[in-house]
Amino acid sequence: MPPLPGPAPQASSTPVSPGATTDTISCTELADAASGKRLVHEGQCDERITPASTFNIAVSLMGYDSGILEDEHTPVMPFRKGYVHWNPAWRTATDPSSWLKHSVLWYAQQVASRLGAARFHGYVTSFDYGNRDVSGDPGKDNGLVLSWVSSSLKISPAEQVTFLRKVVNRQLPLAPKAYDMTARIMQPEMLDNGWEIHGKTGTASPVLPDGRDDPDHQYGWYVGWARKGQRTIVFARMALERRQEGFAGGRVKEAFLRDLRTRLGTL
Repeated sequence: MPPLPGPAPQASSTPVSPGATTDTISCTELADAASGKRLVHEGQCDERITPASTFNIAVSLMGYDSGILEDEHTPVMPFRKGYVHWNPAWRTATDPSSWLKHSVLWYAQQVASRLGAARFHGYVTSFDYGNRDVSGDPGKDNGLVLSWVSSSLKISPAEQVTFLRKVVNRQLPLAPKAYDMTARIMQPEMLDNGWEIHGKTGTASPVLPDGRDDPDHQYGWYVGWARKGQRTIVFARMALERRQEGFAGGRVKEAFLRDLRTRLGTL
């Protein structure tokens, strides 16, 4: 397959509300996976924003269900000229595990491209994922490769939790392997209180009304589930913060995990 054009997530014609880049917004949403009972609902949890790299959970499910992805290390895809490479970690051959670890955009683009527009849209629709809009930027025909990065596809933290409950409970129309392998490449972490965490970060810029990326702010995501014994709790944490060195998603994850250690003992 020839390399896809690799547009870095630098521009989008989908504006956010003018106040979104000046006011702090955040959400913490937790729910019991089995019952669906909402355990925590703090902040602007119904506001839809770009899913950024948290969408790789969905892409992984699609990839393993369709057979495009095989196991943790197959297929290995070589980095090619023309791929998105603004992150130095993306400039190398990549397999499913390293893709999810480093949020390699061009790898997700290749999986989506091999699915094709119809199957890709079909999966997003069957997942009932956010606004289900994978059209991409108006007039740019980039929905298959960029709709989830500061573009047309949007999801709220509350909707992330609803989607993740379906993943944990295996309620999506997918082969068992898709669930098994996606959980495996999410590389679980253990908290010192015995909870096992499967999570995915995401970072993206808000889009200004004129179509430019906001140079002063970043969205940070951390979504996933925590499991201990027979109990599973799904979570989504989102924050809009002033741009700093590094990625907002990583900072949101670190702060949330510190808080989660305490919360899990009381829920």
